[in-house]
Amino acid sequence: MNATEQTSWETQPEDVPAAIRAVKAKLRAQIGDVNKLFATIEAAVAEEVADIKAAKARGENVWPVVNYTDIEDGTVPQQTLDLIRRRGCAVVRGQIPAQTATDWDQSLVDYVDSNNFEQKYRGPADNFFGKLKASKPEIYPIYWSPAQMEARQHEHTAKVQSFLNRQWKSESQGVTWFDPDQDTMYPDRIRRRPPGASSNGLGAHTDSGSVERWLTPAYQKVFSSLFHGDFASYDPWDAAYRTEVDEYPSSTMCSVFRSFQGWLAMSQMQHDQGVLHVVPIPAAMAYMLIRPLLDDVPEDSLCGAEAGMALAADEKWHPLLMEAVSGIPDVEPGDSVWWHSDLIHSVEPVENQQGWGNVIYIPAAPMCAKNAAYAENVAERFRLGESPTDFPKEDYETDWENRFKEDDLNEIGARGLGITRRVKPADRAASI
Repeated sequence: MNATEQTSWETQPEDVPAAIRAVKAKLRAQIGDVNKLFATIEAAVAEEVADIKAAKARGENVWPVVNYTDIEDGTVPQQTLDLIRRRGCAVVRGQIPAQTATDWDQSLVDYVDSNNFEQKYRGPADNFFGKLKASKPEIYPIYWSPAQMEARQHEHTAKVQSFLNRQWKSESQGVTWFDPDQDTMYPDRIRRRPPGASSNGLGAHTDSGSVERWLTPAYQKVFSSLFHGDFASYDPWDAAYRTEVDEYPSSTMCSVFRSFQGWLAMSQMQHDQGVLHVVPIPAAMAYMLIRPLLDDVPEDSLCGAEAGMALAADEKWHPLLMEAVSGIPDVEPGDSVWWHSDLIHSVEPVENQQGWGNVIYIPAAPMCAKNAAYAENVAERFRLGESPTDFPKEDYETDWENRFKEDDLNEIGARGLGITRRVKPADRAASI
């Protein structure tokens, strides 16, 4: 299969434990000396953990910080670029002017209030983000507000997405896997956490596949070097075959390839107020994948990985990785936060939060056949005001008259949804 062909959904085995036992036997045979491979991976990860701890001890930000103006001007220092690839994450300062972000934040309040959302809210339709109080949600299943859409189609957002996509190897093995300079629009929800709130946070995990990373043929291609015992050749930034991966259908499924997950800050957030944390080591996925092949793990277990759930990381199976968990620095309205799609991430608990914690979730999802197919579906959901198909079908916005409309799309937004812009009569006359 080449990068331009459409893929089909993977079919989950009827007997997942049996499939796990079979694939572990296969992988052990391919690798040979599993203990030696894991020791090599563990040593490399330990070096990164030590460097992260040393940076913290020096009072440095573990997260690379980039000024948006440097992205726009093409003047990001090479040292920063190297650190982004080493850490797999970044904070972009000033992606959007602070006043614009603050105005968007207020417009989100006006949008939900004008449509009596709190009275209509039926509570969380899934438990992916933990147990939330139905009377006052933190994760709002809202997708089509003017603020969200303006943020997604903003010129600065597109430039940051292109910058991040270009940290990847988009061409390899004679195939162009994605277009780094054209993103597809992946609509996600918003978070609004008020001052004084308490939250249990969100446990450490990675998205986009759990047992699939071992069981499905496409993922076995993605991680082929590891699964043949060659850690030295493993490159977590090589996009080869990632755009051909499909997860088993579930409520936590993501139908696109995201080079980076991310969000845009709508409010000031302090680093110790229930914020995002990551294990800033892209190659930590190698540790996650090979660890279940060791002898101390039950034969039908992948260190707790479950079909249909995010891939969890914990102290029991991944203690070395947990030593590297690092939170974002303080952020201001208009700053954005990004992390490699393989990165382990979590949200710290908080009690009596100081200040608001408001974000619009916006990833980088570069154009490829897989993402274009989902964008076509998203465009139809957008026109109808329905929830995107990757999320529970709650459809709160179908009759909200003040949601963002197709005529409000700019060129970036239209391309991101795969929509061919129609030339209005006035525009045609002006061009004659």
